[in-house]
Amino acid sequence: MTNMVAQHRLYGRSAGKPLSERRLRLLAEMLPELSIPEMSEGELNPLELFQSPNEIWLEIGFGGGEHLAGQARLHPDVGLLGVEPFLDGVAKVLGLIEEQGQENIRLRRGDARDLIAQLSPACLDRVFILFPDPWPKTRHHKRRLVRPDFLDRLARTLKVGARVRFATDWADYANRALETFLADGRFLWDASCADDWRIPPSDHLPTRYQEKGLGDCRPVFFDFRFTPHLIQRVT
Repeated sequence: MTNMVAQHRLYGRSAGKPLSERRLRLLAEMLPELSIPEMSEGELNPLELFQSPNEIWLEIGFGGGEHLAGQARLHPDVGLLGVEPFLDGVAKVLGLIEEQGQENIRLRRGDARDLIAQLSPACLDRVFILFPDPWPKTRHHKRRLVRPDFLDRLARTLKVGARVRFATDWADYANRALETFLADGRFLWDASCADDWRIPPSDHLPTRYQEKGLGDCRPVFFDFRFTPHLIQRVT
């Protein structure tokens, strides 16, 4: 099967201040070894990127990599994929990988939608979407990641029972994202009280962006389980 991947447009900056010599070295020496390969044909099976992983997790927009590297350290038996368009973030996580000697992370600099289009079906056990760009202006809401078309594409890559965690500190994005997940009909939300989304999950690792508190509300966390049979009850 041929799978020509369309390149999605990235909004905003993809690079910041000039990088230090160390980070330039990491990008030149480490990134080629850890990069998730680009696929112009066929599908990418992430299991083949690691040595006998028990599960495959994906973090979309890993920022400075604190959460990605932390989860990799805590779960050495899991293969973690990280995708991030910002060059500084890629360089930062490479520094963490070098310092901690981790071997269970693979990286892609670019748009997560392009990577998702390449992945083989039902290959992901867990997905993190933590504090994505909120695009708070109404005219920019169409740029937000969590939209019905994105969830439909993501669903193709999820195993039955896979978990998806979404977090934001923007109230409007939280409300709209929750509506979008539940309207899809394949994502089960097990929350039973306000603390289920107001208190960070026990296995959450804070990100640098989260600690800056730039949003208009306290962080909100939604954990979903992918249960495709539910769509039969929604439609």
